[in-house]
Amino acid sequence: MKDPKVLVTGGAGLIGSQVVADLNQMGITKITVVDHLGTSEKWKNLQKNDIEDYLEKDELLKRIESNPTSLLGFTHIVHLGACSSTLEKDSSYLMSNNFNYTKSLALFAIGLRARFLYASSAATYGDGTFGYNDEDPIQKLKPLNAYGYSKHLFDLFAESTGLSKKILGLKYFNVFGFGEAHKADMRSLVLKGYEEILRTKRLELFKSYREDYADGEQQRDFLYVKDASKITLYLLFSEITGLINVGRGVAESWNRLAKALFKALELPEQILYKEMPKALISKYQYYTCATTNRLKKSGFSSPFTELEDAVADYVSKLKKEEVIYESN
Repeated sequence: MKDPKVLVTGGAGLIGSQVVADLNQMGITKITVVDHLGTSEKWKNLQKNDIEDYLEKDELLKRIESNPTSLLGFTHIVHLGACSSTLEKDSSYLMSNNFNYTKSLALFAIGLRARFLYASSAATYGDGTFGYNDEDPIQKLKPLNAYGYSKHLFDLFAESTGLSKKILGLKYFNVFGFGEAHKADMRSLVLKGYEEILRTKRLELFKSYREDYADGEQQRDFLYVKDASKITLYLLFSEITGLINVGRGVAESWNRLAKALFKALELPEQILYKEMPKALISKYQYYTCATTNRLKKSGFSSPFTELEDAVADYVSKLKKEEVIYESN
């Protein structure tokens, strides 16, 4: 397509702002960002980008419902906006914001004949009992929290209605990088740890409550935001549909991440282990790792940033900016 016009929801967020920046690098500037800036300093994530328009998330929904002609012309819609808090207890809010909003936008995109990508989540896999394979049936998956369920419900809706054959859901794993400071408790350990180490010269990790995992040896598939954006844009301009994991396919421990942080800060390692909040113990994932066969089959072959290199790059950016945005 010669002249794409792109709508990016969550475009001031971590992945969204990087996607917009990378679209700009491709020469694409006909971009409308949708988000909710509130009283945070998330707006600063937009400064690095060249966009055509901005809409608050409620305004977009109003236009879809009452004035859809004002949104004609979009060729690609990247829906990354959502409540991403795994600790959110207001299930009604999650269903409205994550399920119903996504449904409205997806149906609008289909009517517009625009390419539609949306953010699903690795949280839909639950505790991993049924694996992390994006080629397996999704009906048996049991998310551990309301956030994961709100994402899973839309995946189920898309499949049951046939929408999944026309759109693509991206199951992002543990994405981190510059631009996440507004996420409060949902910030990555890299940013939280960066602040904690500078303040106390040490870093606390959760203890393990399973005999098969030592303290700090719980594992995640950590993905640098630059790689997450690269994958997103590769898939945006493809014709792949359904669901696809967005991860490195490598599980690494919190201990390794912590050590990478101390190394990037050029400080001696001092890692302590603390009790996990009781409310989290039964919902905690000890291991996540994307199966990346679908991604490989898609033709994506770019190398991933190694964890230590990603942490070092992120820390260098934090040092340069010397800014920690206030959380909303």
